[in-house]
Formats: sequence, C-alpha cells, structure tokens
Amino acid sequence: MIPGGGQPNMQQLLQQAQKMQQDLAAAQEELARTHVEGSAGGGLVKATVTGSGELQGLVIDPKAVDPDDTETLADLVVAAVRDANHAAQELQQQKLGPLAQGLGGMPGLPF
Repeated sequence: MIPGGGQPNMQQLLQQAQKMQQDLAAAQEELARTHVEGSAGGGLVKATVTGSGELQGLVIDPKAVDPDDTETLADLVVAAVRDANHAAQELQQQKLGPLAQGLGGMPGLPF
C-alpha cells in the first residue's frame, strides 16, 4: 500500500523490478570478469578467483615445494583459495548487496 490509501501502480512496480533484475545481471557479469587474489604462507601460494568465486589460477613459489612435506603445501593451497574466496565474497557483497536490499523492498518478491 502507498501512504494515503492509494494502490501501488503495478506497471511502475514491474518496471522497477525489471530494472533491478537487469542491474543484478550486469553486476553478476562484472563479478564473473573481475579477478581477486588470495595468498598464504607469506605469498608462497597465491590463488586467483573470479568475483563469483571460480578458481582461475594458482601460483606456487618453488620454495613452498618440499617433496617430504606435501601436506604443508596442500594446507597452503587450501588457505590461499579460501583467502581468495573470502575476497570474492566481500566483492559480491559490495556489488550485489545494495541490489538485493532494493529487491527486498518490492512486494511479492521472495527476497
């Protein structure tokens, strides 16, 4: 309901929802093109992911490779990927958070 007792203009609401949907799609495309990096072991292992969280690259410094201790290397890889994914989640929140909040105010939408 609109203050004052009037009914909301459904055409206007649909146009707003469509624009928000387009904005959301554009933000998701931008996230898919944006790369963020995470690292572990003081930079010995670096992981690159897209803003949507897809692993794109992994760089391992030769100093991190010990044939007798592959477990530590595996831990560094996991930590670097987690760090990169955390950065991607922060980027998602920056890009998508305001859009999701805007959609949450629309009646009849499941947000």
